[in-house]
Amino acid sequence: MNQPFLYSVERAFPVSIERIWTAWTDASELEAWYHPTELDSVKGATASDLIIGGLWSCGVDVPAHNFAAYFYGKYTKIIENELIEHTMHYTQSAEEFAVKDFTTPSHLLVIEFQDRGAKAWVKFSQYGDLPEGEAKQAQAGMNSYLESLAQYLTT
Repeated sequence: MNQPFLYSVERAFPVSIERIWTAWTDASELEAWYHPTELDSVKGATASDLIIGGLWSCGVDVPAHNFAAYFYGKYTKIIENELIEHTMHYTQSAEEFAVKDFTTPSHLLVIEFQDRGAKAWVKFSQYGDLPEGEAKQAQAGMNSYLESLAQYLTT
């Protein structure tokens, strides 16, 4: 999958690499934090079958605009405590999300991890095609996701 780079965000968290890895790979933990700070997850929409070809999915409730954003894909590369790559498909239809059509256009997400002693560093990068200006919005949104992760890790 050769797609153009869109953006990346990175952040260090005051937790072990094992802790940050679990937060990214355990479905119940992902569901607890994988959303912008002002929104919430769609309960029951999150999956993380952490094997090559395994399903990754989540949903974000957007009540101000009366829809849910659903994301799903397949894991393409996994190196424990170092790297996760997976495709990402998008829909606002619960019916389409239930079917999970992997032939629709997708993006590639690359999440890199580094153990930095007392901190774990994460870099999230997205590749694909977006309309003009939307990469900046997506980057701002992902910064909010990382803030949700920081809040989750402190509770």
